[in-house]
Amino acid sequence: MSRKTFKYRLYPNRKQRERLQETLDLCRELYNAALQERRDGYKVARAKLNYYSQASQLSEIKSARPDIAGLHSQVLQDVLRRVDKAFQSFFLRIKRHQTPGFPRFPGRHRYNSFTYPQAGFSVTDKLQLSKVGNVKIKMHRKLKGEIKTLTIKRENGRWYACFSCVVAPEPLPTVDNSIGIDVGLETFATLSNGETISNPRLYLQAQKRLRRAQRKVARRKKGSDRRRKAVTILAQVHKDVFNARNDFQHKESTKLIRGYGAIFVEDLNIKGLSRGMLAKSVHDASWASFLDKLFYKAAHAGRRFVQVDPRGTSQRCPCGADNPKMLSDREHVCTECGLVTTRDNASALEIQRLGLSLQASTKPEVTVCVA
Repeated sequence: MSRKTFKYRLYPNRKQRERLQETLDLCRELYNAALQERRDGYKVARAKLNYYSQASQLSEIKSARPDIAGLHSQVLQDVLRRVDKAFQSFFLRIKRHQTPGFPRFPGRHRYNSFTYPQAGFSVTDKLQLSKVGNVKIKMHRKLKGEIKTLTIKRENGRWYACFSCVVAPEPLPTVDNSIGIDVGLETFATLSNGETISNPRLYLQAQKRLRRAQRKVARRKKGSDRRRKAVTILAQVHKDVFNARNDFQHKESTKLIRGYGAIFVEDLNIKGLSRGMLAKSVHDASWASFLDKLFYKAAHAGRRFVQVDPRGTSQRCPCGADNPKMLSDREHVCTECGLVTTRDNASALEIQRLGLSLQASTKPEVTVCVA
């Protein structure tokens, strides 16, 4: 069993939009109040409050605030769980000696969702939300599995329903083949069978639109309606790039999952690669997102997904012989076995060889393994 999120567009009427926005505002107010209480409690008495000590005050708060009492009880509880999770993550970062980043007070435009953890909603041809009403929803695909939570999200003025469901695996027909994948920038990915996936460079293509939208924001007076509209236009351009990249990666990852029984990739330090001179191109390619899609789709479809050690994959021949190359060398020529191919294809073949050796050393019932 695995978790899967189904996201659908909502079309609330004017009254429902006002009610949804009011719910967000009240949730944000409660979040900030709970955060302030924790800060003050620790400063004054070194008291470490937790979720349960704050949740016990909800009945008193609802008695004093009729507007908050008008929200579903589990929505309010989830707000306090978010505060608790923010502090748990803060203390965990301190424990790991990372930059801690103290939890912040979100502003009006930085608190964009609220959650029904277990109850308070139902879905048929419309989405029935407690304290809101029946909201029109576009069910563009079938909702599967057992619904665990529902998150109502605002994105750039639009509303979405995100159902988190527990879904049973749906194994695809067994295929006895494998593929090695070498991701890159010149081409998005090179496969061990010689095929390539071209790099769409979606952010690069959108830069002209982004420059224009950013100039409009910079020229508008802060706090004005015209600046707010310009910010909305800029956010929509970024959203268009994200949607196009997401669509591209979903299509390519689905093709690979359907076509191959075992998929081998490098276990790259993508965070480190994104800090260099090619940071913009690395972020534009978004390898981490693509590999995540391959991972969960492989688990759901009963395919094998193996990550191999990336060290030396471009400096060895698939026959196992050392084949050192400079970064500018784009051709692979092996004097041992006579293989002549592109550098990226040789890397993909080496990744496949390492993956098959790992696959042979693991138990056959393991579906997804990370080496």
